Amino acid sequence: MTPTSSPALKAPPAQSADRDVQLLHRAGEIGEELRAAVQRRIVGQQHIVDSILTAMMANGHVLLVGVPGLAKTLIISTLSEALHLKFNRIQFTPDLMPTDITGTEVIQEDKLTGERVFRFVPGPIFANIILADEINRTPPKTQAALLEAMQERDVTAAGQTYHLDPPFFVLATQNPIEQEGTYPLPEAQLDRFMFDLRIHYPDRDEEEKIATLTQEVQDIPIEPVVHGSEIIELQQLVRRTPVPPSIVSYAVRLARSTRPGGEEQANVAKRYISWGAGPRASQYLVLGAKARAVFRGAPMPTMQDIHDIAPSILAHRIVINFDGEAEGLSTRDVIDELLSESKRWI
Repeated sequence: MTPTSSPALKAPPAQSADRDVQLLHRAGEIGEELRAAVQRRIVGQQHIVDSILTAMMANGHVLLVGVPGLAKTLIISTLSEALHLKFNRIQFTPDLMPTDITGTEVIQEDKLTGERVFRFVPGPIFANIILADEINRTPPKTQAALLEAMQERDVTAAGQTYHLDPPFFVLATQNPIEQEGTYPLPEAQLDRFMFDLRIHYPDRDEEEKIATLTQEVQDIPIEPVVHGSEIIELQQLVRRTPVPPSIVSYAVRLARSTRPGGEEQANVAKRYISWGAGPRASQYLVLGAKARAVFRGAPMPTMQDIHDIAPSILAHRIVINFDGEAEGLSTRDVIDELLSESKRWI
């Protein structure tokens, strides 16, 4: 759902163009300031931080997958402080109910009249940044309540619809090594997430720095870098950013090339993919490239922007077939081969 246009967008073309130039310059500054803020607490993981910021500017949601102890929660909470937005963490458990997320109605007595009335008590979903911690630990019914809010930006309770204030981001985490007793998200629900980000172990130098820093007593404050109104304005700038037809054509072909049986299928798709990415992948490839360009302070995206975000957009939208699994290939191995093949199309 696109945020409501602000009065600034109704300015004459010349003033609007000048404002866009100012916003583009400001976007580059915000990117640097946010990265610096996160680096005060987090060692490494620069790619993860950049990808989260890109998704936020594109008004998308992110799924973070990584083993425990890789600072998934700390990255998100640090960003929420730097963004000066309302932040809520929801710890998903097997007994969590949908109303524990969305809110519920309670009976309240009017002290003056003695009349009892129903009053809606908003749940933790009513925030700007939601950390859905270990989303695969809760049953599908509760997962669906969150995913509906992600898609519609609305919550319905007792026949009444409540709008979630923008900006609204969901950053969900999953533990890939512990699957017993969990409820993995099906592919149709994974498609609601713009990015699937895999957090890997730090290298040796980074881990030594982490081990050293944790021995010290730390209370590192994070100063707000940007407010919600400015984020909405930047999201609108991303939508207005022009895209060359060649970039759109390449993004669409890249998504269509993952679909077996299609006229534009890639050779790697024919060999290893049983189910390809849908149209939402094409949309996110273009939108994500635009957001990435804005954060670089560039007036329009390039082919490299598509290449940089493609693995995180396609990874949870394709299904490897038996031959691929037999050869021990992951979705990202197949995507790497697909991107290499796609260079011949340019």
